[in-house]
Amino acid sequence: MAKIQSWEVSDKFWEKVEPLVPSPKRDPAKTYKRKSGGGRKPMPPRQIFAAIMFVLRTGCQWKALPKERFDFLKIG
Repeated sequence: MAKIQSWEVSDKFWEKVEPLVPSPKRDPAKTYKRKSGGGRKPMPPRQIFAAIMFVLRTGCQWKALPKERFDFLKIG
């Protein structure tokens, strides 16, 4: 079994956290000015959570996240 680093999000941990992450929903009774689906495409919540855990555990700055792990964020 491979050792999991302290900042990595294991499957077991994600199963506990996932129900707490809000999912974006539009209220069908409300009138919106913009069409649904506009703007940036949403990023996977697990990868965002993994990046947050990395920053909290390592103390690095958000812009200093390693690009080889978190290139999907396109920060900077």
